[in-house]
Amino acid sequence: MNKPNLFFPTPVWTIQLDNYKSVNEQMFSYIKTKQKNDKIGVSKSNVKGWHSTDFDLNEKDPQTFISFILPAIEKVMTDMNWDKEKQIAKINNMWAIVNTGGSANLRHQHGNSTISGAYYVRAPMNSGDIVFYDPRPAPVYSHPNTTNPNFLNAQVNGVSPKEGALVLFPSYVDHSVNENLSNQERIVISFNIRIQIK
Repeated sequence: MNKPNLFFPTPVWTIQLDNYKSVNEQMFSYIKTKQKNDKIGVSKSNVKGWHSTDFDLNEKDPQTFISFILPAIEKVMTDMNWDKEKQIAKINNMWAIVNTGGSANLRHQHGNSTISGAYYVRAPMNSGDIVFYDPRPAPVYSHPNTTNPNFLNAQVNGVSPKEGALVLFPSYVDHSVNENLSNQERIVISFNIRIQIK
């Protein structure tokens, strides 16, 4: 029997980056310095957790990190068949979230951007999956009961955090972060990318 065509799929890339440990240690120090200098942070989707202000993307540490993740961003542009001769991927903004035990992030999406990302600097067990919600409105209004979720019927899917992993997804997709059930910090670097004319 033929498999169905997937006419309007929602791509979510989960890419395990190689040689991430030194970058993670560098960014861990950078983030903890920011947290020490700004203990309150900002309030966005975070529940109890600490959300940094935007990074200065001209600083050395964010520049090193951006160079590290650029090949993965290029892969997204290639997979999407976006014209790389005429367009570039520009990171608009970047920030960190530190979720301690009991912290979570409410359902939200990222406006005014094309692709968003989450990169894991620290990811202990049971520290909170990132959860994605079906962006299509029609299944919300009519959704038959299923025996088991699969790639055709699931309305919610999650990705468990792993150190050195980068998750990239369309910015319009609603997502949240489950409660950190560990007693260790879950540290993520999040960012937004806009595909724009060169």
